[in-house]
Amino acid sequence: MSSDARSARWAWLAVAGLSVFIAAFAVGCGSSDSTDGTSGGTEMASLGEGEGEVDLICWAGYCEDGSTDPKVDWISDFEKETGCQVNVKIGNTSDEMVQLMRTGDYDGVSASGDATLRLIDGGDVAPVNTDLVPNYADVFPGLKDQPYNSVDGQMYGIPHGRGANLLMSNTDSVKPKATSLSSVFDPAEMAKQKGKITAYDSPIYIADAALYLMQTQPDLGITNPYELDEDQFNAAIDLLKTQNEYIGEYWSDYTKEIQAFTNGDSTVGTTWQVINQLLQADNQPVEAVLPKEGSTGWSDTWMISSEAQHPNCMYMWMNHIIDPKTNAAVAEWFGEAPANSKACQYTADPNHCEIYDADGKKYLDDLYYWTTPVSDCGDDRGDVCKTYDDWNQGWTEVKG
Repeated sequence: MSSDARSARWAWLAVAGLSVFIAAFAVGCGSSDSTDGTSGGTEMASLGEGEGEVDLICWAGYCEDGSTDPKVDWISDFEKETGCQVNVKIGNTSDEMVQLMRTGDYDGVSASGDATLRLIDGGDVAPVNTDLVPNYADVFPGLKDQPYNSVDGQMYGIPHGRGANLLMSNTDSVKPKATSLSSVFDPAEMAKQKGKITAYDSPIYIADAALYLMQTQPDLGITNPYELDEDQFNAAIDLLKTQNEYIGEYWSDYTKEIQAFTNGDSTVGTTWQVINQLLQADNQPVEAVLPKEGSTGWSDTWMISSEAQHPNCMYMWMNHIIDPKTNAAVAEWFGEAPANSKACQYTADPNHCEIYDADGKKYLDDLYYWTTPVSDCGDDRGDVCKTYDDWNQGWTEVKG
């Protein structure tokens, strides 16, 4: 990564989490032979004329208009081509995005798996007619019809990109480098880095503890880290309470994790590939790996509000954001694997898709992607599994 690119990325990271409003000169919408579509909580049958604007909730870095870096802009062309002015609200966490979508003020959201089922279950988003999104045909098969973006074979969104939750360590302080989740869950290992262990600050992190228990305590019978009955859930909470004694910092804003590893406050913990890449570009002695026990991951989905005021523009946006060239630009800027299989030929770094395992053959297809916990255990146990509300309460107890 060049110094200019680093500076641009750091400039973006410095303002991540702030709300932005993107305005552009509105032009007339293109005509269509189809009748106007409406969402209304049901799947749109046809695409009509754009309504002139679209209101989005985005993760920072997903909706760039050139204001961060003039070379990083996949909104301006969309506005010119469709006449749909893009208005952006940055969502800092999945919980915030769910709350914002429930206001009915937004047309769509780039939701992660710990938000998608809540939005579907709450009737906040509408099913998606993938036939109205031509670029969907080229989405990697491993991203379609997944538990976090579909129900009974009906897609409730358009895949955007994905990544793994990795284990990162400071190679000067942690020797040998961390390769196992035991480094952040086993008391004997944690004691070596007490006060400098970091973890993702979200109830969904309970799944990481459950995954570790799945491998180290098979008698618990955990087969899916998001489908935990009372005994399994309590075991994960107890493990996280133990871990809490060794934690130096929980992070959700990844600029804070970058800062913590840079100044030495954190030496080992969960991370994302983009954080590892940025730290290494800044010559920090860190290395991130997929833990030997396997890992959780995140896969983001563009979802349309069941109360969307601009459903046609939203459908146009969903098709645009996974256009091969656009999807390549977003994936490379944010640091993730693209959703569109044709995007790999357009990345500036020809090795980007290999580095991020875009086709999923190395590890992405084997991850346990963030999925909203529900009472249905998915097996003969019935409706006895802990829901996201239980996870939220449990996480509060963990942090004290």
